[in-house]
Amino acid sequence: MTAPAVGVLALQGDVREHFTALTAAGARPVAVRRPEELAEVDGLVVPGGESTTIAKLAVAFGLMEPLRERVRAGMPAYGSCAGMILLADKILDPSPVFEGEPSGGSGAPARRPEQETVGGIDMIVRRNAFGRQNESFEAPLDVKGVEGGPVEGVFIRAPWVESTGERAEILAVHDGHTVAVRQDALLATSFHPELTGDHRVHAMFVETVRTARA
Repeated sequence: MTAPAVGVLALQGDVREHFTALTAAGARPVAVRRPEELAEVDGLVVPGGESTTIAKLAVAFGLMEPLRERVRAGMPAYGSCAGMILLADKILDPSPVFEGEPSGGSGAPARRPEQETVGGIDMIVRRNAFGRQNESFEAPLDVKGVEGGPVEGVFIRAPWVESTGERAEILAVHDGHTVAVRQDALLATSFHPELTGDHRVHAMFVETVRTARA
């Protein structure tokens, strides 16, 4: 079987690290910045980074609606950290998004509706729940579906899942908080497995892509 083409949303964030992990997991990584590139992949990784920036760029590049359509149609997708936020149906504390032009006579930027997401996983996510950049940490995690012992989770300004709906399956918990979730062909983690050299989480996702493609 040929290697599945797995896109990495290459608008902002740790794209290169996901390329390395996907290649090691037996996939053919493809940078996705345009709708026509999205149309050519079998699955997609939404990397860590800054979720508000990624969402704004996805809108600017005309990708937000195509992303939503592909996810609704069953395309496998995996989001790490900021990617988890973007795959959530709801954000508990969404970041305000501002227009560039001042509003009224105050000189303040005009506020637009709250941060957009691609959605797809029936969960509510809290942004930056584990603290600021200087509170980043690593912790061993037992991840359901990943064999061979604990996965080392790297948490950087990481979210956690406040609650999940009936269709979402909890895969890992840290300190009482859900940090990995799967729903159908969608996977999301609060942590960054792409930063550790351990490619088992990516291998699990690539297997999902192979199954969906079969």
